[in-house]
Amino acid sequence: MIDVIPVDLVFLDIWLPDRDGMEVLEDIKTKRESLPVVMISGHGTVEIAVKATKIGAYDFLEKPLSLERVLITAQRALERGTIEREIQALKENVSKRWQLVGDSPAIKTLRRQIDMVASSSSRVLVMGESGSGKELVARLIHEKSPRAHKSFVEVNCAAIPSELIESELFGHEKGSFTGAYERKKGKFELADGGTLFLDEVGDMSLQTQAKVLRVIETQEFQRVGGNKNISVDVRIVAATNKDFNEEVANGNFREDLFFRLNVIPLNVPPLRERKEDIPILVEYFLQNIAREYGRPVKKINRRALDLFIGYNWPGNVRELRNSIERLIIMTPAQTITEKNVTFFNLRPHDYFSFKTLREARDTFERDFILKKLQENNWNISRTAEVLQIERSNLHRKIKAFGLSQ
Repeated sequence: MIDVIPVDLVFLDIWLPDRDGMEVLEDIKTKRESLPVVMISGHGTVEIAVKATKIGAYDFLEKPLSLERVLITAQRALERGTIEREIQALKENVSKRWQLVGDSPAIKTLRRQIDMVASSSSRVLVMGESGSGKELVARLIHEKSPRAHKSFVEVNCAAIPSELIESELFGHEKGSFTGAYERKKGKFELADGGTLFLDEVGDMSLQTQAKVLRVIETQEFQRVGGNKNISVDVRIVAATNKDFNEEVANGNFREDLFFRLNVIPLNVPPLRERKEDIPILVEYFLQNIAREYGRPVKKINRRALDLFIGYNWPGNVRELRNSIERLIIMTPAQTITEKNVTFFNLRPHDYFSFKTLREARDTFERDFILKKLQENNWNISRTAEVLQIERSNLHRKIKAFGLSQ
């Protein structure tokens, strides 16, 4: 019934002629968790009331019922239902906003890892190149965790001057230094009960590292210029684009802090290692950016998409998003073509950025074949002749590289 008729509140008797009211309550909560249900009974017990509450009942009323009590309960239950629906809508909006887009094995693995670590309070170290999505991973961990109703506080350790980082993290007392005109709470204090995201944590000075280590060990700190210990309950998610083993070996990062942060390591793959996700990401950004600007959703033709797939994306997903945004604004036509992308002037591959000779060779071969196919209007015979290979060999390479017109 609740699936067909809009219902905002249910009054449910425990003793029904043909069914147990508790079973009905369980069914309702399975289908619509946020729907408030008030249980009614003429001879209920404390045990029954407790059980109903655990299942999800909003309240428990005993007969005989007074009109005043029913009206008060109904008003409060409806208010609670409204709040629950708003919270649910907020969660859905958050899940739409923070999405790890892609269908590659690497992204599927990362999603599973996020789901596994989110339920704990263990510290997480997210590693990956700039623009690969480390902040997104940190936010997803927070949003899927029991701390989601508390604050997610971000600190970009690379963007804050070294002389101000401690005040930013721990806060300061009035008059503690020039310009400290009033008391200020730090990021640790603001994140109490929630998650503190230390982005580019490898850029912290050794002095600040020592103080962060102490907070992790004691869950206490003092504001700059203060002498009072402040206790906090904070989950730390840190991120870096550096090789921490190398940083520790060179004395740039404390080994003990590294071990404290690296309880659960997560690696975010660069975009060039999951190129099968590029078409999905392009479509995702085309739709979302168009919605942001209130514009019709543009299309992209296959040749333009091939240029996106063939590009190395040193700036990773962030660079891809910025590229799509620019093309949406700068392309007057409804369809983005290879001419628009050529005008946009995607930089060629930096082959020296590849880790292996095979990776660089395969990428060059793919780009070279694609360019020759485009020059010859995808005439297989002519392209094979230009490349001086057999047509069958060219067909195999087109299939292997996932090229299409």
